[in-house]
Amino acid sequence: MAAPGAVHGGEGPVNWLWALVIFLVLFGSLLAIAEASLTRMSRVRALALVEEGRRNAVTLERVEADPPRFLNAIYLAVMFAQNGSAILVAILAEREFGGLGVTLVSVAFTLLYFVLVEAMSKTFGVLHSDRAALAVAPLVWFLGRALAAPTRALIGLANVLLPGKGLKQGPFVSEADLRSMVEVGHEEGSIEREEKELIHSIFEFGDTIVREVMVPRPDIRAIESDKALRDVQAMVLQHGYSRIPVFTDDLDDVLGIVYAKDVLKALHQGKSDMPLREIVREAHFVPESKRVADLLREMQQEKFHIALVTDEYGSLSGLVTLEDLLEELVGEIADEYDTEEPELEQVADDVYRVDGKMAIDEVNEVLDVELPAEEWDTVGGLMLGLMGSIPEEGETVAYRNLLFTAEKVNGRRISKVLIERREEEPEGAEDAEGVNAG
Repeated sequence: MAAPGAVHGGEGPVNWLWALVIFLVLFGSLLAIAEASLTRMSRVRALALVEEGRRNAVTLERVEADPPRFLNAIYLAVMFAQNGSAILVAILAEREFGGLGVTLVSVAFTLLYFVLVEAMSKTFGVLHSDRAALAVAPLVWFLGRALAAPTRALIGLANVLLPGKGLKQGPFVSEADLRSMVEVGHEEGSIEREEKELIHSIFEFGDTIVREVMVPRPDIRAIESDKALRDVQAMVLQHGYSRIPVFTDDLDDVLGIVYAKDVLKALHQGKSDMPLREIVREAHFVPESKRVADLLREMQQEKFHIALVTDEYGSLSGLVTLEDLLEELVGEIADEYDTEEPELEQVADDVYRVDGKMAIDEVNEVLDVELPAEEWDTVGGLMLGLMGSIPEEGETVAYRNLLFTAEKVNGRRISKVLIERREEEPEGAEDAEGVNAG
């Protein structure tokens, strides 16, 4: 019987096995670098490297055009390298040291593999993602093509075993993930506050509908079609508008839009008696449920700056301009005709004066409250809904721990609301406690 530690089959095969283990460890390290660098790479960055004329950049761009395909090939190759090297080390340990040696050598090899492959190699891939991704791009491209069939078969099998149809495609990064990254970037100082707010505004822009940003019907400045050009000029000079809706009987019968430049041109040419109808341009109508992102794209393509908004019954409900849409992204754009009056201001401890047209979502964000935004869009609308009638100035209504006071009422509209934060109500109390006269 051979003594423990004796070599079976000669030194040659054993040396080849050790050489194969070293090769698999090095190959695993290379795959780890590829995985780490490619997960940090994007197609936009790859295209930039192509424009810079970097070596292997074209191949890298092809890889980034379909990342899951090539990453799956890397994962499969990693499994072969990791498990193959571990099995060979176990065989060699059993031949050299016996049963106990298998355990000890396997534990030591696992720790060494973690340091060399998982820690060192992946860290290098992260720190030098551009250089590493360019270097391994040809290898990754080869693996993606060579292992395409087995990876596709294995993923198909996994999808059969998993409930449902499995994950065929992204998104692999959700909106919440991107927002969190922006917040972390701001906290670390790599993203400025204005940049952070703009990024959040872009996400919110995609979910906003026209009804939330339009000028409501009572605030629309329009002119009758039988008015003279001088009347239009006077309205332009008074309010500073460059485009004004023209109607016949009422706002539900809009004839079109008159442009200030057309009026001024006609007056300059001495055509002051020209009928207003002759220079009216076609109006664009959009439903109030249209997404503002789609409307902005439509305005860009069809080259118009103003649209009239209709409700589900076809009645005119408001007006929206290009400026209204852009303000959703970059904030308020004030000009010489705008009056600087804050939508929300603190007038005392836990007491705030709010414009009745201010969106409920904005009030919730600024005051850190949870007002219902499903049925009403504005604070004034919320107060009308809670009261069930048009209030007199000074009337109040309570909602949870907030007291609403109609500070200023214009006709049927609440233009200014005082919101007072009170102590928390005990559980079980009604949301709306009632209405009191001021």
